[in-house]
Amino acid sequence: MTNSQYNEKNEQDELQKYLEEKAKQEQEQEKQKEQEPEQLSAYEACVLRESARIHELIAEAQRENK
Repeated sequence: MTNSQYNEKNEQDELQKYLEEKAKQEQEQEKQKEQEPEQLSAYEACVLRESARIHELIAEAQRENK
């Protein structure tokens, strides 16, 4: 193997190692994102609160009608 072929092989090996490490890091970041609870926007939180309040009012009205 000539010197230039040897250098090219080393560069290819280094590139392969870099790409494998980069893919591993991206996979770990994706896994962390999946595990973290998603933050609700202020709008979404408001909608959920109001929805719960409406359900409570409906349940209360149904109890009073019985």
